[in-house]
Amino acid sequence: MIDSIYVGMTGLSSFSRGLRVIANNTTNLNTPGFKSSSLRFSDAFYSQTSYSGKRSSQLGYGVNTTTTRLSFKPGELRQTGNPLDLAINGEGLFTLKGEDGKITYTRAGQFEFKSDGILVNPDTGAKVMGVDTNGALTEISIANLNTNPGKASSMLKLTGNLSSTSTEQTINGLRVVDNAGGEHLLTLKLTTTAATPGKWTAQLLDGTTVVGSAELVFENGRPTDATAKLNFTYTPTGLAAMPLTLDFSADVTSYAAGTLSTLAFASQDGYPPAELSSATFDNTGTLALTYANGQTVKGPRLSLARFDSPDAVGAVGDNQFEALDGSAWHTGVAGGAFGSVRSGYVELSNVDLSQEFSDLVVMQRGYQASSQVISTANEMLQELFSMKSR
Repeated sequence: MIDSIYVGMTGLSSFSRGLRVIANNTTNLNTPGFKSSSLRFSDAFYSQTSYSGKRSSQLGYGVNTTTTRLSFKPGELRQTGNPLDLAINGEGLFTLKGEDGKITYTRAGQFEFKSDGILVNPDTGAKVMGVDTNGALTEISIANLNTNPGKASSMLKLTGNLSSTSTEQTINGLRVVDNAGGEHLLTLKLTTTAATPGKWTAQLLDGTTVVGSAELVFENGRPTDATAKLNFTYTPTGLAAMPLTLDFSADVTSYAAGTLSTLAFASQDGYPPAELSSATFDNTGTLALTYANGQTVKGPRLSLARFDSPDAVGAVGDNQFEALDGSAWHTGVAGGAFGSVRSGYVELSNVDLSQEFSDLVVMQRGYQASSQVISTANEMLQELFSMKSR
């Protein structure tokens, strides 16, 4: 009976551990990136008795619990609207570096930029790691990228038809950005004479001040290669001179159209300085910064990791995992086996509540059965002791 009580106690202990695993799973039902686990059971060693050299019976010593196994089944991806909430559609994990320098991994991509510009996990302060151009791990920072310095205009493009039967055309509103980020509206005046068909004098003006003149020549309705791009030097008041090129090469023609011309200013390549307006990551895990002047800048790519077997993964809390067997881990970037990055989404827990409730019933019945075995063995011992006292 003592042995039976011991065997029953192993059941109580094992089913208690099983209940704890289920409790941990269910309480983390709403924890982003949480991965559920299951407890492994095994029977204890056996003692053998023999009679006349033959094995007659084996008596078990109860049940053991060996290890817990993590389930990396993907959780649901839920949209949050926060561009720094990231999820992975695939097998990859984000790479984090703690203040102690330890590398951990997570599926919970709820990140933010600190005041120093470094991307971190706000719950732990661990840095979110990216890869540099050499493939080495590097922190992701926008410390020097909060403003876009701007760019002075150098190329102005025009489009439309310049009527070959007209003798004069004025184009207003040629927008130019100077070296200091200021904007100027210039005017292009085109004139020709009947004596020189197809040859136009192009005069660039800032108000009434002539910036410069050049010749624009059309052959068969198209600008000649030599005059398709006209070069000027513009000197805004109080600023250094800046070269400007007026480009007629792509979408400009000169055909008869009465006196009506559609030639107009199309675009220019300058832009003023501006503040950072948004930061996000594309599906390749590349940082994408957008500024108020419409410019975008690409930054580092996120470092992702994956593993060959769940047995090489250990949970360390705070939705993070560590590598138990480094040879079973691989690092890289989004794409292929690592999956793609989804900005504005977060991965929810993969806990299957219906399965947990089912397992809960099994654990409860197992615990009740083990306690009943102990109670029965105890009653039999009491009966044995009462016989001795008679």
